[in-house]
Amino acid sequence: MLEEPEGYRIPLRTSLTRPILMGGAPRTATILNAGVGVIISLGLQQPHIGIPLWLVLQAVSVWATARDPWFIDVWPRHLWKPVYFAA
Repeated sequence: MLEEPEGYRIPLRTSLTRPILMGGAPRTATILNAGVGVIISLGLQQPHIGIPLWLVLQAVSVWATARDPWFIDVWPRHLWKPVYFAA
């Protein structure tokens, strides 16, 4: 068996393998959620709908991030895959 050269393996920090989170959800999801909430709250002048909707969307994003930190990248690809094994 061949020996690995010195310095071939280095420790990998988990911060380099995880997405950047804002409020417990990926940054893109948080910006999208906040944008929807602001558009409804200020643009349509319906804060009693926009703020609860933002809270629900953010909670769903945090829940999905706890299950899979890369869900925002994987989900669109999943939707394009054909279903081969329909039950």
